[in-house]
Amino acid sequence: MDSLTQIVLGAAVGEAVAGRKLGNKALLWGAIAGTIPDLDVLANPLLDMVGRLSFHRSVTHSFLFALITAPLFGWALWRLYKNEHATFRDWTLLFFLGFTTHAILDSFTTWGTQLFWPFTNYGVAFYNIFVIDPLYTIPFLVCVIAVLFYDRRNPKRRRWNNAGLIISSLYLLFSFAAQAYAKRVFEESLQAQGIGYKSYIVKATPMNTLFWSVTAATENGFYNGFYSLLDEDKQIRYSFEPKQEHLLEAYRGGPKMERLLQITNGYHAIEKASSGSGIYIKDLRFGQFDGWQEGKGQYVFVYHAWRENDGSLHFEEINNRPKIDGNYLKAYLHRILGNKD
Repeated sequence: MDSLTQIVLGAAVGEAVAGRKLGNKALLWGAIAGTIPDLDVLANPLLDMVGRLSFHRSVTHSFLFALITAPLFGWALWRLYKNEHATFRDWTLLFFLGFTTHAILDSFTTWGTQLFWPFTNYGVAFYNIFVIDPLYTIPFLVCVIAVLFYDRRNPKRRRWNNAGLIISSLYLLFSFAAQAYAKRVFEESLQAQGIGYKSYIVKATPMNTLFWSVTAATENGFYNGFYSLLDEDKQIRYSFEPKQEHLLEAYRGGPKMERLLQITNGYHAIEKASSGSGIYIKDLRFGQFDGWQEGKGQYVFVYHAWRENDGSLHFEEINNRPKIDGNYLKAYLHRILGNKD
């Protein structure tokens, strides 16, 4: 999830653990704990493109990281605030829950979180919420801000914090239920249209949990479609993306290429680079920001791979983010609300 959301969640967790003992210090250090896992991006200047993709949401997002480092942070803060009422256990629990709730929330999004690193680098992803969702964050943020204005001994402080945790958790539960319903609609639609798929991904589209996208893998390619829970019918138009796996043959074998393909979980399609040099690898897990617009649709994450004259393999990310303006947002909201025209 985005940084603001993780700060809010971390602050609420810190308050739940030690708010009565520490007051607003619990919010502050909870917010810091909720931020620390994402500091893995500080390593980006030292890594190439594949290294950055692989390292993000790995070490600092793992349960092992939380188990090892939470007591260290806990001890340091216990010593720093030795005159406070919070114990070493309180501080350790604050950091442990701050780290683990951050990682678990990230696993609900699309990228994939390596919760069980170093035992496996598999990215756990449930696809039930987009990385930025105001309906999750804003009510949560309001509740956490309200906490600031009450003394640590005031019971209203805990009520506001609990309200934020409960509302946000209920929204996540709704997202799972909405995803399950969308999955059923997509399955019925694919079957009705005679599309035989091997697997599929159903993911939330940006900033909401009403409008859903599917990417269904077949032998030769992928079918992409969109459905809103507010659509009047369940008629879904699919676009087809050919795999063109044969274009990869000249680039396979190296550890970086194999790791990149592993990161996509098999949901990638290949095409020749428009520059004439190398290939484009489209990461289909994220789909197309504007794919819901007929005939448009650019994949969000595309990677250019090419060989230099010395045979070395190079990678570069292609930025295909759509232009976000008032007209785009108006059309997007129109589609979320079930209007296909």
